Amino acid sequence: MIRMTIQSVLVSGGPLTSLVILKTKAPYKGGSVVQLPIRIGSVEAHGISLSAEGITLDRPITQDLLADVITQLGAEVTAVSIVSVEEKTFFARLELKRADGTRCLLDARPSDALALALRCDAPIFAEESVLDAASMPDFRQVEDSEKLHKIEEFHDFVESLSPDDFTQV
Repeated sequence: MIRMTIQSVLVSGGPLTSLVILKTKAPYKGGSVVQLPIRIGSVEAHGISLSAEGITLDRPITQDLLADVITQLGAEVTAVSIVSVEEKTFFARLELKRADGTRCLLDARPSDALALALRCDAPIFAEESVLDAASMPDFRQVEDSEKLHKIEEFHDFVESLSPDDFTQV
């Protein structure tokens, strides 16, 4: 299992798809940080956005209700995992720890699991097989690396200059 964070949530309406984009907390397989985009509904994206920003509403929404139920039953969410992907459908799992210490695994939609993880401050993971099948490079990191490389090349060029390079012929 690879530790993930929520990088961004893109909430859209109409015909456009909403996305939650997870990213690895550390470089993946010795390379760079990778992103895992997961398509979700716009209502679910809005719920994740609220949780990510720590916003609570006057009345509980689904993840608030579920978090309260779990707590009232004497359990806690210990982890959320993206465990598989089949074509365009992702599957998640909630890991709960009951008051007596026993663990319980529950099948969940990724959008519900991620919103709950944020509300309960639970870690998010992804199976390596999911990352291998559906991840993409973090293009911001690639762009930053390219800019740094160009700056280093320019610095080397400037360092190699001598006063003779500026004399008139």
